[in-house]
Amino acid sequence: MYQISYAENLQDNSTACRDRERLAMDHALDLLENARNKGASSIACIEALSYLCRLWTLLMEDLANPDNDLPEVLRADLLSVGIWILKETDAIQKGTSDNLVGLIEICTLIRDGLK
Repeated sequence: MYQISYAENLQDNSTACRDRERLAMDHALDLLENARNKGASSIACIEALSYLCRLWTLLMEDLANPDNDLPEVLRADLLSVGIWILKETDAIQKGTSDNLVGLIEICTLIRDGLK
């Protein structure tokens, strides 16, 4: 009978979580690209920003959890990125920014780091 060790199970769960996070970020990037093509005042933009806010809120909640296994400095850096993303999405929604390209670039970097 084959038994998976606890460490192997944790590694599998960690890999599966990163895969899900990467897929969620891919979806956010698809929505943001569509929003960029249709404009900052489009329904597509509203949908993209709403999804991005929900995604980063969940990611930030996980990063703030003391049980998160990432190094503390990395967690703090990612939380800072998340705060910037939430502020930028708010500015776009208020019409004081149209920086969809910046959101796309940062989310692409984060997504690529999940590989």
